Amino acid sequence: MATADGDHGSPEHWDADARRRYRRIMRFAARHLAITWWFELFLPRIGLTVLGDRTRARRMQQFARRFNVLAIELGGLMIKVGQFMSSRLDVVPPEITRELEGLQDEVPAVPFDRIRSLAEAELGLPLDRVFAEIDEHPLAAASLGQVHRARLGPDDAAIVGTDRVVIKVQRPDIGTIVEVDLTALRKVGRWLSRVRIVADRVDMPVLVEEFARTSLEEIDYLHEAVGSERFADDFADDSRVTVPAVVWERTTRRVLTLEDVSAIKITDLDGLRAAGIDPAEVAPVFASLMFEQLFGQGYFHADPHPGNIFVTPHPPDAVDSDGPPWTITFVDFGMMGEISTRMRRGLRRLVIAAAARDGAGLVAAVKDVGVLLPSADTAELQRAMTKLFERFGGMGFAELREVDPNEFRSFADEFGDVVRSMPFQLPENFLLVVRALSITSGVCSSLDARFNLWDSVEPFAARMLREEQGGAIRDLTTRAGDAVASLARLPGRIDTLVTSFEEGTADVRSTRIEERLDRVDRAVRRLVSAVVFAGLLVAGALVRPGDDVLGTVIMIGAVLPLAHVLLGGRRRR
Repeated sequence: MATADGDHGSPEHWDADARRRYRRIMRFAARHLAITWWFELFLPRIGLTVLGDRTRARRMQQFARRFNVLAIELGGLMIKVGQFMSSRLDVVPPEITRELEGLQDEVPAVPFDRIRSLAEAELGLPLDRVFAEIDEHPLAAASLGQVHRARLGPDDAAIVGTDRVVIKVQRPDIGTIVEVDLTALRKVGRWLSRVRIVADRVDMPVLVEEFARTSLEEIDYLHEAVGSERFADDFADDSRVTVPAVVWERTTRRVLTLEDVSAIKITDLDGLRAAGIDPAEVAPVFASLMFEQLFGQGYFHADPHPGNIFVTPHPPDAVDSDGPPWTITFVDFGMMGEISTRMRRGLRRLVIAAAARDGAGLVAAVKDVGVLLPSADTAELQRAMTKLFERFGGMGFAELREVDPNEFRSFADEFGDVVRSMPFQLPENFLLVVRALSITSGVCSSLDARFNLWDSVEPFAARMLREEQGGAIRDLTTRAGDAVASLARLPGRIDTLVTSFEEGTADVRSTRIEERLDRVDRAVRRLVSAVVFAGLLVAGALVRPGDDVLGTVIMIGAVLPLAHVLLGGRRRR
């Protein structure tokens, strides 16, 4: 089987079905690469660029539709490839992403006899001895695995706390399918890396390896089980969230047994209303939980589509007066994302800028995240973002649908080239963030057509802004404390220096004396500045409740001595 460490498999040991699958993928790729070469490289060389430009949109749509058919027929990683491409807005043309964004991972079920054989081989026991009961009709069938409901025996049920479970079993032939698909994708990636118009925009081999890594993690059910428990720990104190418990004694790399937490699918509006739940109340809670993962904890569910999110009503005797009478239940932790501290800091600033409708701040935050190269000329992009906020900022999805499409088209024509010309450099896991946010906004708008994402962003941004300010104040307090400590030590140091001169024990070297006196002088000046800064800051804070203008002016004036505290210690050269 293909692995992440470079052992990519070899066609020599494949059976006839695997070879046919490989050849079909390669023929599809070769055909469309030839079409691209003809229209994008050859015709421009003979002066027929206009022909390629005129047919580009239609060709992209035809490619996407044909790939959609191929993915559905082959299943396996091909469906994942289509979903992956639909999220790569930085690399894939919009004509393709729009056609592929609705590609669903639903395939015909594997006969239960084959599922039984694999599960028994993995668990080392007949299923009749492992489970008291098992439903042979699958609860869900996807390209990589299949899910069945079951009941645990009394002993296992006593340990878990429930006998209702679901078992997720890999498709019996998925190892070979993944190996074939990754081998084909790696070869196509090498082909594309030799095409200049592709290589100038993206490192295809790296992109393929990124996809391979996430795919191999997704078929390792121990990885998913660990992700589930980590996610549960993150929300252990949040009564709004439910996560299924892992039955570790009945879990392997190819079989995963979980507590059955199936409830009302989050987009089942009729089901929610029948349970007395207002869908419009679910939307902001779901959005808040996703924001908490993305911008707070940094470990997030990267595939929160409706099939993976349920709403579970509380029993009448378990209603929490401090929260809603239901919980959001997350399942399927095979695709999880993790954000570095640096990126999370940039994303927090991005949310704050978006909530404040600050175009320049938004562009600066995008650079902090690492999406734009430092060399990017962002003046035009800032102008575009500022104009975008001025016209459309704060609108909900329902309001945006009422805007004249010609106005959107005009905006796109004016600034589309600016955005496309920006030198993008997408950091690891950033596209999972984009995917999670995109799915979240779609789910929320389906729950409430009037849902306004800004209403959920702004309180969260306000909280993050307070946290950012708190961190800045703590940093300034530390620096001021250091300055005060220096002041406390200063008289003793001066007294020691004077005594040395009086006793004739001072090591008189003009250069060192000048340096020491220079440091003493600078320390005293910074100390005075620190005291002045603290005095102005406190005075402004005291005056501001009675006189907002004067208090603000005084606090702004504190910036000057603060600058000297922070920068005055740098020796002039």
